Amino acid sequence: MTENLPRTVGELRAAGYTYRTVKEELRANLLERMRTNQPRFPGIVGYDQTVLPEVERAILAGHDMVLLGERGQGKTRLIRSLVDLLDEWTPVIPGSEINEHPLHPLTPSSRRLAEEKGDDQPVAWLHRSMRYGEKLATPDTSVGDLVGDVDPIRVAQGRTLGDPETIHFGLVPRTNRGIFAVNELPDLAERIQVSLLNVLEERDIQIRGYQLRLPLDVLLVASANPEDYTNRGRIITPLKDRFGAEIRTHYPLELDLELDLVRQEAALVAAVPDHVLEVLARFARLVRESPSVDARSGVSARFPIAAAETVAASALRRSGLLDEAEAVARIGDAESVTSTLRGKVEFESGEEGREVEILGHLLRTATAETFRARLAGLDLSSFVNLVAEGDIVETGELVPADEILRQVGTLPGLAKVLDRLGLGDAPTRGEAAAGVEFVLEGLHLTRRMSKVSGDGRTMYGSRE
Repeated sequence: MTENLPRTVGELRAAGYTYRTVKEELRANLLERMRTNQPRFPGIVGYDQTVLPEVERAILAGHDMVLLGERGQGKTRLIRSLVDLLDEWTPVIPGSEINEHPLHPLTPSSRRLAEEKGDDQPVAWLHRSMRYGEKLATPDTSVGDLVGDVDPIRVAQGRTLGDPETIHFGLVPRTNRGIFAVNELPDLAERIQVSLLNVLEERDIQIRGYQLRLPLDVLLVASANPEDYTNRGRIITPLKDRFGAEIRTHYPLELDLELDLVRQEAALVAAVPDHVLEVLARFARLVRESPSVDARSGVSARFPIAAAETVAASALRRSGLLDEAEAVARIGDAESVTSTLRGKVEFESGEEGREVEILGHLLRTATAETFRARLAGLDLSSFVNLVAEGDIVETGELVPADEILRQVGTLPGLAKVLDRLGLGDAPTRGEAAAGVEFVLEGLHLTRRMSKVSGDGRTMYGSRE
């Protein structure tokens, strides 16, 4: 990768390399991607018209930034994506703890080396993936962790306390010429936040009363949850003032964006039809809007992602128990998420003990909404007629797809239903069974069928 890159300072100058700060580098690369219409933040879903333009303005202005939003809104994912805007390779002084640029040495030892070697000074190359540092703010984080501390061994060797070579550098100086992120900044003790003031404004560091004139070149980005300001901690006012941009994040504003996010992020171990994913996306949105849920805590985007993975796992479990050749999720598999995912939701204090009941109601509501949205206007009387004479149709986690299809036989209108559900002209038997079960559940929720469940089996019958 780096074979053809300059190996000495002389070669670096001859190749036309000039020193650029991190913020100049980010600005130039962002503008280049804008002009060539390249993806600027790949993998970030739902922010194209809201958050990303603000992030781009902050980068172009050269501002450090705080991303403010509830849990699971992709703040850390967005911060990490900024690394892709750095140059793929950047020159550094070999052995430098703080990634010094060969044309811009900072420490006394590097400056001495530059004087001694001149154009023969060696050059190493650092990949952009190594120019990112991150710290999850915790109450036990120290100034030494972030900025650095005096190394007593180096002092004992005869160096003076004011010499940078006596310092064991912390995470921020070691990310010099890169991007440093502090996640959940309000959780950082206020006295520790003070240590970042000089980093943000004066671009130097102070350790144990000694001010070291090391003009750090770093983009500092932080994330915070608004709830933290009242429940756990706060960002001190002088530190907030030093961030150039405060950017508010949010959950996906539209159902399609929620679905896109689930499809992108969920690691599914079985096939999950689109109509089942839509139910889970609607479910997550209903949970966020529910008055029984603490809106200040939010409902993470991880909620529908974990729900989709749980539903897929339920389908895989059924295929294992019944020795089926394919594993396809059905709407009945979604019932398991109400118990396994309740820990991801903060409920209002008066709802204690009703968590599963509330989630179950919201899941049924999401299923009914999806049923109406997908199958509105279709004649489903053939499904209702299946149980008109007192017969039942049995489905459930212990009923194989072949058995469901045997019970319904050749059903008028089934092809149109499967087409509306996005299962195509030639669905597999597992997909067809998933479509049938979804219609039966939808007819039950719209009061056109009865339903009895138990022992892994669900029976749909007439309401008469």
